[in-house]
Formats: sequence, C-alpha cells, structure tokens
Amino acid sequence: WELYNFYDVDNIIRIGSAGALRDDLKLMDIVAGQGACTDSNFVHQFELNGTFAPIADYTLLSTAVETAKEHGVDMKVGNILSGDNFYSPAGCDSNDKWRDMVEMEAAGLYMNAARAGKRALCICTISDHIYRPEALSSEERQLSFTQMMEIALDTAVKMNNL
Repeated sequence: WELYNFYDVDNIIRIGSAGALRDDLKLMDIVAGQGACTDSNFVHQFELNGTFAPIADYTLLSTAVETAKEHGVDMKVGNILSGDNFYSPAGCDSNDKWRDMVEMEAAGLYMNAARAGKRALCICTISDHIYRPEALSSEERQLSFTQMMEIALDTAVKMNNL
C-alpha cells in the first residue's frame, strides 16, 4: 500500500518460495500467479458488493513469461492460493479442495495494486510439497532461487523501458 500510494511505485514483483499442492509441480519449478485465490478476509476492508478476483497485471505477467523463455525456463502460470496458513493443524485434508493451486501471499498485493491502479505480479519457486515428503533445505533455498530472481529483475528492467 505504502509503496504504491506514498512512494509512487508503479510495478511490484513479489518473489519468494511456495509450497506445492498440485501433483504435477516439482521442487524448483517457477510459478507466476495469474490469479490469487484466498481464504483471507483482507478483501473485506474494501467494502465491495460482490466477490473480487485478485489477478496479476497482464503486461507485467506477459513480460515475465517472455523473460523466463529467454532464460530457458518453462515458467508455470496459473492460480495460486494466498492462504492464511500452509501448515494447518487439520493437516493436508484442509487443503484438498485447493489442490489445483500453489500456496503464496499474492492476493493482498494484487488487491492493493488494483485499488491503486498499479501493477503487481508474484513469481515463486516451489520449495516444498504438502502431499509428498519433499522440501528444499535452508541452504538450497538460499543458493538456488537465483533463476527466479534473475527473471524478476530482467522483467523489472523491461517494464522500466516500456
């Protein structure tokens, strides 16, 4: 909110790790959130009459996809889940209905961007899987997310030149 409204930022690319729920996602896959589903009440502050669908800015998303191709990366694009918690006390069963999504925190960012008339995108690297005993170590996370970072930085440069 502050970056968009107080510092005149036009584009925000959030990068980070994500836990996979889908069977076809593997560790180290890079995912761009076209839409961000959520179980959060964040949207209620806007007092909208209806259901708001938080989505990424198309120009930012298409630029990132193009940039990923230039890096030789087949970036996955689709819905992500901005859940209030990933490791639910109820276990995996609480995520079963969301199984076609990836967990992240993009919905609030997309909502703030829409409200401010700005652009937002979330790009994440799959760091673990909730339905399989797979997870990157802390060291692997620290040293191996460079591809995602390079895609985000090169996308930012291209957006600056538009």
